[in-house]
Amino acid sequence: MTKSLLLAGSLLLSGIASADSYVEPKITHATYGDVNIVVPVTSGDSSVWQLKLANIQNAMNAAQQFGGHLSVKVVNYGPGLELLAQKNNGIAKAVNDLRARGVQFLVCDQTLKRMNLDFHTLNGVSDTDVVPAGFLEVGWLQTQQYKVDPMN
Repeated sequence: MTKSLLLAGSLLLSGIASADSYVEPKITHATYGDVNIVVPVTSGDSSVWQLKLANIQNAMNAAQQFGGHLSVKVVNYGPGLELLAQKNNGIAKAVNDLRARGVQFLVCDQTLKRMNLDFHTLNGVSDTDVVPAGFLEVGWLQTQQYKVDPMN
């Protein structure tokens, strides 16, 4: 790591560099075109959910700004199913806002069975959102030209 990167990191951690010091760059970038991303959600940690939902929102905005279209499928399985159990908070609002922009939230049937859950109790989930196995769905979507978000 270079000395300047270490200095910048230590300044951020020490609080010397603050959010009001941001200077908007003049970004030039090629047109994004069509981008397909599958986002696996297997964590029960709400801070992970918030980061993933913010990443999707930011990426959709950037794709639109730079002449592209982002198609996103979020696959919830294991503890990640809890994301869609949220109904009356900021997470539920973020999910609903992303749905309105075309993001699809998919649910693992195997997890539903293991947790003995009725999918109707989850935020906005219908029959068409349930997939046979979440882990398999992520792999299958890769064969359908989707790239996998590796952060979980």
